[in-house]
Amino acid sequence: MFGGTFGSRINMNLREDKHWSYGVFSVMPAARGQRPYLSISPVETDKTKESLSELVKEYKDVTGGKPIAAKELTDEQSNATLGLPGSFETVQQLSGAYSQILQYGLPEDYFNTFTQKAMSLTPESANAIAKKFILPDHLVWVVVGDMNKVETRHPRPEPG
Repeated sequence: MFGGTFGSRINMNLREDKHWSYGVFSVMPAARGQRPYLSISPVETDKTKESLSELVKEYKDVTGGKPIAAKELTDEQSNATLGLPGSFETVQQLSGAYSQILQYGLPEDYFNTFTQKAMSLTPESANAIAKKFILPDHLVWVVVGDMNKVETRHPRPEPG
């Protein structure tokens, strides 16, 4: 709901509201133990500084100023669970799911209980999770682009 779907907060802000990006999303790749949280936010070069400010605001809002609302949670619960049966239609999909169970040490009934667990989340529990795992004061930013255009206050001198 924060960055993983088209209707996520960060995509709605930078794509739909500001029109600075064709698409912004975030992902937590599967891993054992600590996992990175990655936000991929390609934006118009001359809007990089403003986009970073908006993203910082969004990260702070989701952990305090604008917590996850009931409708946001319900929409994400539907998104995460209604498509789940379609994830097990082929032998390759089934073997991939079983591979995930083995690789990450998940309980054998992980996919059988996923919907129940996802639907049991409340706005309060979702907000507690957001506060625990989204740490706005500990973000690392990697900005890729033409620094002469990105850095609006102190442009770098042209080489040569």
